[in-house]
Amino acid sequence: MTGFVSFVSSGPGDPELLTLKAVDRLKRADAVLFDDLSSGPILTHARAGADLVGVGKRAGRASPRQDHVSRLLVDYAATGQRVVRLKSGDAGLFGRLEEEITALEAAGIGYEIVPGVTSACAAAAVAGLPLTRRLTARRVQFVTGHDVTGQLPRDIDLAALADPHATTVVYMGRRTFPDLARALMERGLPGDTPALLAEGVTTEAQTLTRSTVAGLAAGALDTGSPAPALILYGPLVGEAGDG
Repeated sequence: MTGFVSFVSSGPGDPELLTLKAVDRLKRADAVLFDDLSSGPILTHARAGADLVGVGKRAGRASPRQDHVSRLLVDYAATGQRVVRLKSGDAGLFGRLEEEITALEAAGIGYEIVPGVTSACAAAAVAGLPLTRRLTARRVQFVTGHDVTGQLPRDIDLAALADPHATTVVYMGRRTFPDLARALMERGLPGDTPALLAEGVTTEAQTLTRSTVAGLAAGALDTGSPAPALILYGPLVGEAGDG
């Protein structure tokens, strides 16, 4: 009998942010293939005796190839097992979900996607700020800070990202944000636009650094923290509380 794969979103790291459906799927799984950021306390919800397999990818570290991760999913499910692919944040945001779905579909294996709390929403929450406001920040946009080569994407929509009436969240942009910021300021985004560097959101390593777009580009990104980072900028970011 062919098994089934649940793509489960673990949220940004705090196990209390797991959904009830996520916990249910973990408790019933025969195997859990998890990202680095989904490990620790979150895995205590896994069924006793389930195979726990780390397949996380982290910048600057040796990581499993994506085709290997996809093959593992297929191999486990092909034996009739219930498999959880545990992804940090929300599985559908910058989690390479499409490639793993494609592999399952090619093998005729069923799947479901269990949504979760995005790292961007969690960062805004702990900082005590909204992502949108009528007339002030009418749009929120999520963008990746690097392409497959680790560089700033060449086809990035700078006009949209320089919109002063949007809240923008940059994922995986610590190394490339100085280049992005310079390009945005050349497109008219004021350098004093409020910005926030959120590291290790909802974990013990959490830190929030309040600055501006120009300030982050000038060196405020260099905190020395190994924790994953998000950058938020826009008109509402300067209203962040003490979260």
